[in-house]
Parts: sequence; C-alpha cells; structure tokens
Amino acid sequence: MSVIEVHQQDGVALVTLNRPEAHNALNRALSEAITTTFAELAMADSVRAIVLTGAGRAFCAGVDLKALTDEPELLSSGLGLGPESPIVVALEQCPQPIIGAVNGAAVTGGFELALACDYLFASEQARFADTHARVGILPGWGLSQKLSRIIGVNRAREMSLTGNFIDAQRAEAWGLVNRVCASESLLDEALASAAQIADGDPKAVCALKSLMNDGVKETLGDALVMEGERGNAFAKTVDYSQMSDRLATLRQRAAKQ
Repeated sequence: MSVIEVHQQDGVALVTLNRPEAHNALNRALSEAITTTFAELAMADSVRAIVLTGAGRAFCAGVDLKALTDEPELLSSGLGLGPESPIVVALEQCPQPIIGAVNGAAVTGGFELALACDYLFASEQARFADTHARVGILPGWGLSQKLSRIIGVNRAREMSLTGNFIDAQRAEAWGLVNRVCASESLLDEALASAAQIADGDPKAVCALKSLMNDGVKETLGDALVMEGERGNAFAKTVDYSQMSDRLATLRQRAAKQ
C-alpha cells in the first residue's frame, strides 16, 4: 500500500496522506513521499490546483513518535527542520495553489503541514493543536511565525503555549480556515474550489500566488513596489488577442454568481 495517493482530473490533483492506521503520522517514508510528490506536481503542466487531505479520521498527527524512537535522527535528517526542510520547500515552492482539506486532527507537524497550504477547508470533525512545547521541541517548519500572522499573536500564544486543541468552528472564527464543511462534503467542496482555480489562466494564477506569498514577508511599501515590478513584467507576456474571449467567459461566470 502506498503511503500517499494521487488522483488527477481536469487540472486538479487530489493528494491523500495514506497511513490511516497511524493517523497519517510522518515517518521517513511518508515525508519523502510528500516531498517527491509535490516536486513532481510542481513540474506537471496538466496540474493547475492541488487538494491535500488525509485518509481515515485524521489529517496528520504530526511526527510518528514510534518512528522517532526507533530513529532519533529523523528530525534532523529525514524530516529536517527549518525553512529549507524538504517538505516545507516542496509545498511552499509548488507554483500551483494548494488547498488543505482538513478532515480530522492536524497536530504539531501535521498542523505545520496544513499551514504550508495556501488556504484551508475543514470538516466538522477537524481539530488543530500545537503540542511542540508539551513534547519538548520547537517548531521547525514555520508555525511559530505563520500562526501568529494568521490568527493574531495572542491567540497563537494561547494555542502554542497551552497545547490545547481548537475545533473547526473556532478555527473558522479565528480565520485559520476559510470554510467548515460537513464531513461527507469536505472533499467535494475543496475539489470544487480547486476546479474554480484550475479554470483561471494558469500563468496568472501561479504568478499571483507567488506575488501574494512573497508580499506578506515584506513591508506594505516594499510589497507594493514588488507588485508594480512584477505586474509590469507580466504584462509584457500577456497575449491580448485572447483577452476578449476571457472577458466574455468572465461575464458569463459573474452572471451566475
């Protein structure tokens, strides 16, 4: 049985972490499969958007503690810590937008995996927790910096310092997830959102994702300069002969919304 499954249809790739018996906890095999899978998807012109979810009752329970006991060097080698970690690089440098469909618990390293997605949908059964401090380690995939920027510093402090879980409803209220879905409709809604992305201009979608993700790391002034520079450069690559057809399609879409 493969520890990760990938299904592609109509420009959308569905990636499923497939260790349900271990709540999709990260061992060497799964972490390497995630890295390889997203590196391959990044190069696939046929893929315009990606949905990441977990098999079974959990999204990802974090690092597999049994594997860590058997292989103590796993954190410093196989999984890696810091912004150059293979998993972090594979997800964050993936040009296509990634929607996290959080179907159950997303804990510690699994929470960090969710935060590497571009936005999140959650089932009613989803729960989120950062237990780094309770386990006795520090985050290494960006959680200590990303979480506070998404939900606010004080809420992030409460989550990380207490190690307490929050449910899907609170996650939505705090702005961590965009939408809470019934468990049976989570994948359908995430895939529908991905299909809407895939229907856009692929070059513009990827360029806009990169611009937004890079811009939040800068001051507003510097980010606006970045937007102007990249916008001007991108404008030189646009085929304006196709613009009228795109505008007609856009008007039809707007009339239905």
